[in-house]
Amino acid sequence: MTPRAFAPLLQPARYKGIWGGRGSGKSCFFAGMLIEQATLRPGLRAVCIREIQKSLTVSVHQLLRDTIARLNLSHLFTVLDREIRTPGGGVILFQGMQSHNAETIKSLEGMNIAWVEEAQSLSARSLKLLRPTIRQPGSELWFSWNPNHPSDPVDAFMRDPATEGDPSFITIRANWSDNPWFPNVLDQERKRDQHLRPQDYGHIWEGGYQLHHEALIFPDRITVEEFRPPSSCRFHFGVDWGFSRDPTAVIRCFIHEDILHIDHEAGGTHIPLDHLPALFDRIPGIRHWPIRADGARPETISYLRTRHHFRISAARKWPGSVQDGIERLRSFRSIRIHPRCQQTVREFRLYRYRSDPLTGDVLPQVEDTNNHYIDALRYALDGLITNQSPLPDFSRFAPPT
Repeated sequence: MTPRAFAPLLQPARYKGIWGGRGSGKSCFFAGMLIEQATLRPGLRAVCIREIQKSLTVSVHQLLRDTIARLNLSHLFTVLDREIRTPGGGVILFQGMQSHNAETIKSLEGMNIAWVEEAQSLSARSLKLLRPTIRQPGSELWFSWNPNHPSDPVDAFMRDPATEGDPSFITIRANWSDNPWFPNVLDQERKRDQHLRPQDYGHIWEGGYQLHHEALIFPDRITVEEFRPPSSCRFHFGVDWGFSRDPTAVIRCFIHEDILHIDHEAGGTHIPLDHLPALFDRIPGIRHWPIRADGARPETISYLRTRHHFRISAARKWPGSVQDGIERLRSFRSIRIHPRCQQTVREFRLYRYRSDPLTGDVLPQVEDTNNHYIDALRYALDGLITNQSPLPDFSRFAPPT
């Protein structure tokens, strides 16, 4: 019996994905579907992939072996150390993408199905190599993963809003509550994490992004609560330009008692030039105060200043200005965000340094994503940020001595 949550994946599609937390049955479902397909389609060729696979102990080999036995199909399959031979001369292989290059990946061109398990670890390079390689008529690529971050290549590819309604994609979310066979022993572990590790519970069990991560730039700097600005305060306004995939972001903030307060935001994608004044006017008081904007679009700044009389000018930039801005934001006693600024809250919870996808090491490079409202904030504080900040301290990422 197929659990209701997984039923859409029974239909043919080029790309199939299941994302969610622990205990959802993602891997068991794909394992069962693969064995079923191999039984019904003699000669089927499939490959089970991970980014790094040094031995079959970290593959789904044992899971498939158990699935064959559970379905009483052992007489149809030959399970070998490195492969599983399927009815009609087919085969299921197990490989790591890290070992492939543009030449060696050609060995997978005859595959009908490629299943990537633990796909959150799949690198952009591997995804780029794999997609055009699986090219047989009616071939499918399956992905199962527990999300870490929206910039992870598989997450960005399979959960892109642009794929909604595209029949080539079937992507579902599945968690423990969707698994009718969720075992009691795991339920006890889940409840224990819910009680003792609430900061990690959403990621581990509900398929949420990993918000508490050593690479996060502002892991404990923000509070989200309602507040009113003092009767006399100096407002700062900032703008980061976007258009198609990236939003135009406008923000208002002020500083009080060494706490940075962010109380209004506005933004969106595909905003035409002549609609920008209306977007700006969603921010109270914006026509009466100086505005600092990304200088990459001087013609837009000129249009808003000369045609609509906003007090807008380009913020300064210099080599290292992003890191200097981050250090200035960190220097505040805290950062308080009004709950109506949901996109700003989201970015502060996701903004992070890059991590090496193979080693997990945190790198001294800021990831260029989840930063549009934060960039607008940096521009708003132009004049309070100098280019004399020290380099970031990465000692907290070093192993203990």
